Amino acid sequence: MNTIGTGTIDRPVTRDPQKQDFAMNPSLTDTPVPVNTDAIESRQNRNLAMQLIPEALARAHMHERLQEAESERRAHRLAAARRMQRRAERASLRARRALAMAVMQ
Repeated sequence: MNTIGTGTIDRPVTRDPQKQDFAMNPSLTDTPVPVNTDAIESRQNRNLAMQLIPEALARAHMHERLQEAESERRAHRLAAARRMQRRAERASLRARRALAMAVMQ
């Protein structure tokens, strides 16, 4: 496996031999470079989580909008029900008056 031409965020590739990281070039050192798979995995998970943030925000925003719309619909239905109830009460009073007038005559 040749890693001379590649770099990572932690160890960027450089062309200057004096600034070159010997851990990036296994042929220059006899000791193997320890591979920290936990750090790589956590970095990948963090990147994935960062990519999913806008989606989560959009989902939360849509959930909030749906709740607002449902609340608004309930308010409209309640107002309409109250209007119909008042209208029914007025019709009932008119009917009572008409009945009372008919009985009085």
